[in-house]
Amino acid sequence: MNVIVDLCIVPLGVGVSLSTYIAACERVLAEAGLEIRLHANGTNIEGEWDDVFAAIKRCHGAVHEMGAPRISTTIKVGTRTDRRQSMEDKVRSVEAKLGEADIQS
Repeated sequence: MNVIVDLCIVPLGVGVSLSTYIAACERVLAEAGLEIRLHANGTNIEGEWDDVFAAIKRCHGAVHEMGAPRISTTIKVGTRTDRRQSMEDKVRSVEAKLGEADIQS
């Protein structure tokens, strides 16, 4: 089953700068061959369910190996059964509607 996930991993007990830990997780996701989009508050991930969640597990492992004693993770999951839809499809749909609103103005 294809899934689109919004992932936010927050290492705890490592200080205020988290970018090194996030970069390590981004490398794990990229190595997994998943479609990823980093954004200001997390990462969107697209792929097969088992592959995505296995990669998230590896992210946790990598961040713990870097010395983070705790991790708080927020995950939003979206699936569809009526058709296949990519992250790019979803963004294009909204952008098209924004363009239509500009034309009507």
